[in-house]
Amino acid sequence: MGVGVSGWRLAAAVATTGQLGVVSGVALDTLMARRLQLGDPGGHIRRALEQFPFPGIAERVLDRYYVEGGIGTRTAFRLVPKVTLTPARPGAELAVAANFVEVFLAKQGHNGLVGVNYMEKLQAATPAALYGAMLGGVDYVMMGAGIPTEIPALIDAFSGGAPGELTIEVQGAGESSHRLVFDAEAVLGTRPELARPRFLAIVSSNMLAAYLARDPRTRPDGFVVEGHVAGGHSARPRGALVVDDDGRPVYGPRDVVDLAKMSALSLPFWLAGGQASPEGLSSALSTGAAGVQVGSAFALCEESNLDPGLRQALVERALAGTLSVRSDLRASPTGFPFKLAETPGTLADGDVAADRRRVCDLGYLRAPYRAPDGRIGYRCPAEPVTDYLRKGGQADDTEGRLCLCNGLLGTIGLGQRRRDIALEPAVVTIGQDLSFLHVLTKTGSGYTAADVVDYLLGGGRTA
Repeated sequence: MGVGVSGWRLAAAVATTGQLGVVSGVALDTLMARRLQLGDPGGHIRRALEQFPFPGIAERVLDRYYVEGGIGTRTAFRLVPKVTLTPARPGAELAVAANFVEVFLAKQGHNGLVGVNYMEKLQAATPAALYGAMLGGVDYVMMGAGIPTEIPALIDAFSGGAPGELTIEVQGAGESSHRLVFDAEAVLGTRPELARPRFLAIVSSNMLAAYLARDPRTRPDGFVVEGHVAGGHSARPRGALVVDDDGRPVYGPRDVVDLAKMSALSLPFWLAGGQASPEGLSSALSTGAAGVQVGSAFALCEESNLDPGLRQALVERALAGTLSVRSDLRASPTGFPFKLAETPGTLADGDVAADRRRVCDLGYLRAPYRAPDGRIGYRCPAEPVTDYLRKGGQADDTEGRLCLCNGLLGTIGLGQRRRDIALEPAVVTIGQDLSFLHVLTKTGSGYTAADVVDYLLGGGRTA
C-alpha cells in the first residue's frame, strides 16, 4: 500500500475488528524522522520511543530529528542516512527504532494481530527493518516484489538470537552478490531472542509458490496470491510481453493462478487484488483460501494516511467514472509494472513529471553495482540521467521512470520541500477495482476501516 498509507492507526483499527492489520514497512525511518521534525503531533512517536528497550538509541534519534513545534513550512526535511551494503550505525539504529515504533503503536489498545509488509527489491534495507518490527512484537511479516527465498531463515536467525544474513544481488561485473550481515549486538549491544512472526510470501503464480514451499529453508508459513489488478507493483505477464494500444501490459490465461495447486501445497493462502466484496470473500473461501487481503478499500478509508485532498479527489473521480488506473511498465525503477492513478497534479500527469527536476536524495530503490575498478556503487534509473549514465547505466532505462521514493512520501503529505518547487509532487497507486466505493460511500460520507470489515463480512453497508 505505497509508503505509509497503511500506518499504525489503520492497522490498529483493522486489528481491533479481529482481522489482521498490516502496516507498510517501506521507508519507516524517513517517515518517523519527518514526523518528528514536524513536532510529533499527538506525541505518539515519543510515547513509543519511551518503551523502546534501548533508551540510548531513542535519545539519539530524538536529539537528531525532533523539533519542538515543528519546522517551518518552507524548511526542508533533514535527510536520513541512505541504505548501503555497509550500513553505518546511526542508520541502522534509526531503522530498528522506526520499525519498532510503527509496530508498537499498531498493537496498542486491542488484542488483535498486526503484520508488516516489506519489498524484496529493498534487500539492503530489510534486515534492520525486520529486526525492529520483531522487537516490536509483530505477528506476521509479508513480502512481495521479488522472490523472498531467504526471509524464513532471516526470521529464524533473529528469533533465535543469532545474526541474520541476506544475499544482495550486485549488478555488473558478471552479476555478483554480496552477503549482508545484520548483527543486533553490533547495533544494540545485545542479541536477545525474539518471538517468531509468521511469514507470508506474496506471489502471483502457483509455480513460484511451489518453488518456495518445496524446501524447508525457503518455505513460508503461507502465501498471499496477488492478482494483476492489485495496486502498487505487479508481476510482469508470463511469456512474451504483449502491450495494448496504450502501452499497458496484457495479461492472459497463463497469468491465472491455479488455486487447486495452491491448495495442494497444504499451506494457507489469501487472495488479493479485486477481492473487496462479500462475494469476493465467499468465492475465495470456496476455492480453499483462508480469506482475502484487501488494500484499496482501506487506503481510501478515514484512518489511512493518504492525503485527505488526494483521497477525496480519488473517491469523487472513481464514483464519477473518470478515474483511470493504468499499469505502467516504465514508472517504477524496479522494472515491475506499477499502478498509477491518473490524478491531476501528481506524477501520473506527464507535464508534472517532465517539470520535476530529477534528484535522488532518498535512494531506497537504488541498486548496487560493481564498477570496472571493483568498487561498489549505487544507481537508480530515476536519478538524474547524467549521473545514471556516468555509473554505467543505459539511457533507455531512464525513460519514463518516476522517483517513487519522493513521490510516495508526497502522497501522505510528507514530501520534501525544495527551493524550486513548493513540495515534491505525489504519485498515487491504487488497485484497478474500486467497485466497493459505490457501496461504502452510498450515504454521501466517508467510511471507516470498521465499515470495510463489516461490508466484507456481509454485515455492513449493502448496495
